[in-house]
This record gives sequence, structure tokens and C-alpha cells, in this order.
Amino acid sequence: MNDSIASNATARRRGLTLIAVAVLLAGAGWGTWHWVLGRHLEDTDNAYVAGNVAQITPQVGGTVVSIQANETDFVKAGQPLVQLDPADARVALDQAEAQLAQTVRETRGLFANSGALQAQLALREADFARAQAELGRAQDDVGRRSALVGSGAVGKEEFQHANAQLVAARNAASAAQAAVAAAREQLNASQAMIEGTSVAEHPAVQRAAAKVRESYLALQRVSLLAPTDGQVAKRSVQLGQRVQAGSPLMTLVALNDLWVDANFKESQLKGLRIGQPAELEADVYGGKIVYHGKVVGLGAGTGAAFALLPAQNATGNWIKVVQRVPVRIALDPQDLKAHPLRVGLSMNVTVDTTDQSGKLLSDQPSTRPAAATSVYDAQDRDADALVKKLIAANLGHGVDKPAALLTKTVR
Repeated sequence: MNDSIASNATARRRGLTLIAVAVLLAGAGWGTWHWVLGRHLEDTDNAYVAGNVAQITPQVGGTVVSIQANETDFVKAGQPLVQLDPADARVALDQAEAQLAQTVRETRGLFANSGALQAQLALREADFARAQAELGRAQDDVGRRSALVGSGAVGKEEFQHANAQLVAARNAASAAQAAVAAAREQLNASQAMIEGTSVAEHPAVQRAAAKVRESYLALQRVSLLAPTDGQVAKRSVQLGQRVQAGSPLMTLVALNDLWVDANFKESQLKGLRIGQPAELEADVYGGKIVYHGKVVGLGAGTGAAFALLPAQNATGNWIKVVQRVPVRIALDPQDLKAHPLRVGLSMNVTVDTTDQSGKLLSDQPSTRPAAATSVYDAQDRDADALVKKLIAANLGHGVDKPAALLTKTVR
């Protein structure tokens, strides 16, 4: 019996020893892991998927006649989403086109009138030169006859007739000079309207062309286009609805360009740096799917600082609450493509802070836009092409020349 008790005690000691050794080994392993890696990891489950959420709003008012995308639909950039009634915009464009054509033709008339006034001035100058010649001849006739009146070689009646012709010639010369001055002023006034420009570049034509561009863009904007690839959400527009410019009709979420805003405690920020790698898990997929990313920026303030109603901490019953700062983490596009996410999903984030070479705050200005679209560029180009076409159709031949080539400088 004593041998049995001793054997049991020995076995118990051996078991306790093995347990103690296992605990020591586990503790040593955990301590080694923590010293080598664990102490450099910062994690949080207060993290959510974020992305660009574009509000689709009309730039012009109108009545909805077609809805070409519904909630959950995927759309490509430039795809029509909502169509407004284009009747009013089309009428306005027709009026603007007619006004531009009329303005171009009226401006051509200004250039043609300048040439006619120049010819008229040359004619008046020729008349003035002829009147001056007549005046000189009349003065010579009076001068010759005045010396012969005393000797009786020329009668008084003839001398008086020569004087009358001199007065008439002087009046005619004065009238011709006044006509030259009037013609010169008319030409100067005409030149002031066209000097230094051409028919296509005339201010009146440019003003009418701007109206055509405005009307054309208004017609194009009755069709609301998707600014980027994305998925439609929160559609509130209905057929027949009268919408105003700026009223929200639907939302477009770019699911191919998402990031994570991880809210770390302020006590966790001392080791976080821009560029550090991160591993993320989404509750929607579980721990089997791991996303990879990197820290791209730290928020400029806590969430409470930017709240609609900021906390008022200057009170007698103040209780310290650990604040959190949003840290933006960019996701690997390949991971995002393989396992799509949705805006607002919760994430578990772990950041490896071993590399401390990055910056705590970015001090370099961004060299590229945060978001951009080119789907509206074609509308501007088409508007310019329409204006050029209308001007060319109403120019005629050989009239779109600078005014300096059509008129001479008038002295």
C-alpha cells in the first residue's frame, strides 16, 4: 500500500512538472513572440470600409422622362443614368444658333461697310481736290481782271461775274472740305467697331457664340451621366418628377476604389507611421480572408473634435475618455478585386509598427487629384465644334480677314 501511495505521488509530481515545463515553455514562447513581433503590432476592431460616394444631381432643371439605372446596378463611367425632357433646351439651342448666324452676317456687314466708307472718303477727297483747283482758277481770273478794270480792258460786269465765280468756288471748296471731314469721321467710327479683330473674333460674335455653348451644354446636361464606374444606391428619383438643379436623385458608390478608416486609441498612435503595412479581416468573410494594405495618413484630429456637437469638457463632473484618431489604410487592389467589399462594413485591423522610418504626418502636398472624371470633356469639345461650324457656314468667302487688312489708316 505504501508503494502504491509513493507511486501515485511520483506520478503526480511528474505530471505537475510536465505542466510547469509546458507553462514555462509557452510563456517563454509568448514572451519571445511578443518581444520580437507582438510588441510592434497595433490592432483595433473600430474600423470601417469607406469610399467615394457620388451624389448624382442635375445641373439643369427638368422633368424626368427616363431612368436608366436602378439600385444595385453596376454602371460604367459615361453611362446615362437619368434623362430629362430636352424640349426646352433644344428650343433654346435653336434660338442661340439663329442668333449667332445673324450676328456673324451683321458683323460681315460692318466689315463691308468699312470698305464702302473708305471708297466714299477717297471720292470726297477727290471732290475736295477738284474744288480747290476750281478755287485757284477763280482766284487767278479775278487777279488778272482786277488789273485791267481801271484801263477799261475788262468791263465791270465781267469783273463782277469773275468775283461771283470766286465766291462760289470758295463755298464749294469749303463744302467739299466739310464732306471730307464727315466721311473721315464715319470711317473712323466704322473702324472702331472692327479694328484689330476679325469676323470670327468680333466681340458681338463671341457673345453670341458663348450663348450657343451655354445652350448646347444645357441640352447635353438633360442626360445625367455616371462620373465613374460604380454601383447605384439610394435611388429616389421617379418618372415624371420635376427636378431642380442640385437636387439629389441617386448615389453612385465606386466599389473599386475603397479604403479603411481605422480608429486607433490615442495611446496607440506613438508607433504608427505612414507607409507601415497592415493586415485586415472583414467580418463579412471571416478570418480566412486576409486583406493587405498600408497606412497612408493619420487624421488631423479626433472624431469628437469634428462632431456636430463637440464635447464640452470644462465641467465639474468631467470623466476622462480615451479618444480615437482615424487612420486611413489603403487596400491592395488585387485583394479588393478578389473579395469585394461594401462601404460601411466593419474590419479588424492590425498594423505592423516595426518600421519607424515613415512620417507621423504628411508634409508633402498632393500631386494628383483625389478624384477626377473626364466624361464631360467631350461636351465642351462638341460645343466648340458646333460654334466653329456655325461661324464658318455664315462667313462667306474672303471676309474673315483682320480689319487692318480691310481698311487703311485714316489721317
